Formats: sequence, C-alpha cells, structure tokens
Amino acid sequence: MGLPPLLAAGLLVGVLVVVTVVRAVRIVPQARARNVERLGRYHRTLQPGLSIVIPYVDRVHPPIDLREQVVSFAPQPVITEDNLVVEIDTVLYFQVTDPRSAAYEIADHLRAVEHLTVTTLRNVVGSMDLERALTSRDSINSQLRTVLDDATGKWGLRVNRVEIKAIDPPVSITDAMEKQMRAERDKRATILTAEGDKQGAILRAEGERAAAILKAEGRAREIDEVFQAVHRNNPDPNLLAYQYLQVLPQLAQGPGSTFWMVPTEITAALTAVSRAFADGAGAADRTAARDGSGVAGDLPRPCGRSARQ
Repeated sequence: MGLPPLLAAGLLVGVLVVVTVVRAVRIVPQARARNVERLGRYHRTLQPGLSIVIPYVDRVHPPIDLREQVVSFAPQPVITEDNLVVEIDTVLYFQVTDPRSAAYEIADHLRAVEHLTVTTLRNVVGSMDLERALTSRDSINSQLRTVLDDATGKWGLRVNRVEIKAIDPPVSITDAMEKQMRAERDKRATILTAEGDKQGAILRAEGERAAAILKAEGRAREIDEVFQAVHRNNPDPNLLAYQYLQVLPQLAQGPGSTFWMVPTEITAALTAVSRAFADGAGAADRTAARDGSGVAGDLPRPCGRSARQ
C-alpha cells in the first residue's frame, strides 16, 4: 500500500529543506580558505569559521591550505660552467597568501613552482664552475629565493626560503677530490711535524746556549773572584812557586803529559825557595853539630826550565 500523495510530497519537501540547509552552511577549518563562485563567477573567499552560502547558486571550491608547505624535489641534473654534470637536490618552503590568485592565476601552482625552481637552478648554477657551486650554497639559495619569490608573487604564493640539500658531482670528480683532500691532509701533517721539529731544535739550541752562557758566566765569576783574592792577598813569587809544585803531580797524571814547560818566573821563584830551604837546612846542621844530634835534612834540588817523565 503506497503513501498518500500529500505525505509523499511532504517528505520530499522535508528532504529538500534538509539538503538545502546542509549545502547553505559551510565550516572552514583554521588555516584554510575556500573560494566561492556564484553562477560561474568568482564571488568571495570563505575565511576560517562558519559561513552561509546560497545553495544551488554558489559553488564552493575545495579548501586551500594556507600553512607553510615544504616540498622536496627529486635530484635534477645541472651542467656547470666547466661542463660537469652535477645532481642537485633542493627543498622549497612556500606559502599561499592569496587563495583567489592561487586558484585562478595558475592551474597547478605546486607543479609550476617545481618547474620554475628547476629552471632557475640551472640558470644560476650554470654560470658557476664546480668549485664555486660547492662553496656558494648560501649565494645560490639567495638567488633562487629572489627569482622564485618575484615569479610566484602573481600566483598568490610567497617563497620563504630555498635550501639545497646536496650537490653530487660525478664519481670521477668525487674520487679526484678525495685524493686531493687526502694529499692536503698529508701535506698539513708533514708541515706540522716539520714545524714541531723546528721548534724543538730551536728550543734545544736556546737551552744549550743559555746553559753555555750561564756556565761561562760562572767560570768568569770564579776567575774574577780568584783574581780579586790573589790581588787582595798580594802573594810573593815564593808562594806561587809553592802552588806550582803542588799542581805538578796533577799535570803528570794525564795520559799525554810526557812534557811540560816551566815559566822563567816560576823557575826563579823555585830557585829562591830552594836557596831558602838550603839556608834553613845549613842552619839546622850547624845547630845539630853544636848539640851533637848529627841530624840533617835533605835539601831540594832546584828545578830547571823543563822536565820529562
């Protein structure tokens, strides 16, 4: 048994009202935006929160993310100025600032940014040689950001920064660079070792020099003190001759001491000493003869100008 026509019409109207209310209410999440077309023309952009649209008249497009987005592109081959092919991996940070332009000025803004990044990267790196490209990442990032930001501004995008993750030279170039770096490290190690040896030799030479100076100063001070002591005491030739006689046994102990010279002054002094001993011994004999002791000492012989062992 079918429903009455009036009830069926009421149910249809109720369903239509519910659908209309649902289509009229739009809730946009935070950091999202939705463009609205009315009868095929752009009408407005729905901001986060609750919004009311006219059902069946207004068309609401899918949400557009307004947060900063990170896109990592696949490594791209780039030819440098010195005709070397390098693989460059880039990361792009961008943000949608105008949902209307992002939706109507470019069909696929993400794909457009990728192609623009690759083209700009080839232009920038193509004007550099490999060594400069490897050491100028900050400069490349800055140039890429400037070009991309200017080009994507009309698309409602803002490029915050561009980062180069890696620049991979050819395998042959990488091997050559590793050998060069190894040679540079060995060279620096050799230089440091040589510098250390040089500093050590300098320090040792300075130490020996200081020791020699101190030793010479000590000897000079010792000689000066002896000289001053001799002059203060004013010794006569007899004392000097006696000191020389004491030193003679020490001179004779050397392995090559088979001959030595006796100064004339010392010889004269020794003669005087001998005479003194002879006079003293004669007096002792005369005294002993008077006393009847008969004891007499041996007189030393005067020394000549030279002596042999």
